[in-house]
Parts: sequence; structure tokens; C-alpha cells
Amino acid sequence: MAIAGCASSTDDGGPVTSSAGQASTGQSGSATSGSAGFGASSSAAADDTRTLTNLGDSFSAAVGVQPLVEDSYFLCMRSSRNFAHLLAAEESYRLDDVSCGGADTSDFFGAQYDGVPPQIEAVAADTDVVTVMIGGNDSSIYTRAIGTCSDLAADDPSGSPCRDAHGAEYVDIIRDRTYPALRRALSAVRAKAPDARVIVVGYPWILPERTGCYPTMRVAAGDVPYLRELQAELNDAIRRAAEITGASYVDMSSVSQGHDACAPVGQRWIEPQTGANGAAPVHPNELGQQAIADRVAAVLR
Repeated sequence: MAIAGCASSTDDGGPVTSSAGQASTGQSGSATSGSAGFGASSSAAADDTRTLTNLGDSFSAAVGVQPLVEDSYFLCMRSSRNFAHLLAAEESYRLDDVSCGGADTSDFFGAQYDGVPPQIEAVAADTDVVTVMIGGNDSSIYTRAIGTCSDLAADDPSGSPCRDAHGAEYVDIIRDRTYPALRRALSAVRAKAPDARVIVVGYPWILPERTGCYPTMRVAAGDVPYLRELQAELNDAIRRAAEITGASYVDMSSVSQGHDACAPVGQRWIEPQTGANGAAPVHPNELGQQAIADRVAAVLR
């Protein structure tokens, strides 16, 4: 979940704005963007323009999808074509996008980088909608699992060396650490914006159900279902945390079936470790971001 703008007018005449700060200009069809502070909006926006705040990690920021939000903090790698920008443009939201590559739930409460405020500060009492995609970086759970399993696969590509070495270790971390951290983060969002629609998005499938594509995805054949089970556990923790804090959960599991990193170009929503094109390795490409935007829009309607 971690890697080791523009301006347009809404239908009602108000601009869509994004990111954490100053307005800037760029290509049309995307949201206005900036980076200096949270809550930026145009004085020309109508008073009844709905507001959307986007929080989260590199899946939320769309790391590797070009172009980046102009003037946003570079290390966040925030794309002006991430799902929040697409949704804001399609649904006429005024957008404040503070998603950042590498973020975990602790970055809701503390600065991820110097000059990058805690993400929770972007949430206001009068925010209409908050979108959140977070959890995969907590305890470095999924990046560590992918990295470890990739390293082990080289010596046993047809076996299950990662499952054999680590068993329930990663699942236990999700249950014991990630789930409580998610509850804390989402509870803080709810406290800041008690009347907002809070939409929490699960992660689309990274690997197929049974058969992998080694070495495009460097996961041993027997570890493909192991990592798939781990991702299912992570998404279930996100779902439970969303439900217990009064948020809506967007399940990407069924719609992303067959669109994983082993699928062919034009079909896949996640780019593979080898031959990634249009997004960072093991991250959603623009097709994936559009699919997320469509699912969130369906929940909001």
C-alpha cells in the first residue's frame, strides 16, 4: 500500500477543489488542487456546494497515476486522477484531498512529513462526505508480507514458502493491531464530522484466487491463496471498523474479481511488480481508480 491539479467547473457553477491547500491550475476535467493547508475552497463556490474530504494512503492517492496534483507535497505522490478527483468531478463536489502515499492510521493524528499536517485536520464539522482508504500500511502489514513472500518465492516458486515460514503471523497482526487502529482513526473522523457521510473503501484484489503469475508477481504458487486470505482478513477488519463507527463500507471484492495484477493490460486494475505501466507496482491504475469512484458513487446515491 506504499511505494518502497487542475481546475474545472461544476454543473452548478462552483469549482471542484482538491488537496491540502492553495488553488492551482492545470488540465481541465480534474479537480482544482494545492498543498499549503487544509480546507481550501474557492470564494466563487456556491454556499450549497457539497464538500468531499479524501483521506488515506497510496491506494487513495493513486500513486504513480499521472498527472500529480500540482503544488501538492511531492512525497505524497497524490494524483489528480485518483478516485476522489474523479468522483468530485462527476458528482460536483468541492474536494479537499489530503491522501498521501505511505500513510497509515497514525498519520491521521501526527504529521507524516514535515509540513504535512495530520490528515484528520482536513475534516471539518460541516464536511458533507469523507472518503477513507487506509489500513494496509499499519504495521507495514501488506507491504511487508508482499516483500517477504517475494523474497522467499525465488527459492521455491512452486511451493508455499511464505505460509510455511510465517503461518498466522500476519493475520494476527491485523486482528490485534490494525483493527483497533482503524477503529480509533474512524472514530476520530466521526467525532470531527458527526453529520458527514463517511465512506470507507476496501482494497481491490491484488492477486487472483488460486493461480498466480510468477515472476510478473513474484509470489510462489502456493502462497497466492495465502496472500489472498491475508487481504481478505485486512478488508474484513476495515469493514468491521467502518460498521462499528457508523461509516459505510465499499466492498471492492466482487467487482475487482479478475482485475488483479495478473490480468492482462486493459483488464487489470492493479499493476504488477514487473512491467507496471500507468501506476506504481502493486497499486491501482486509472481503470482501478475509476472503478473505485464508480462504487463510491453508487453508495452515495
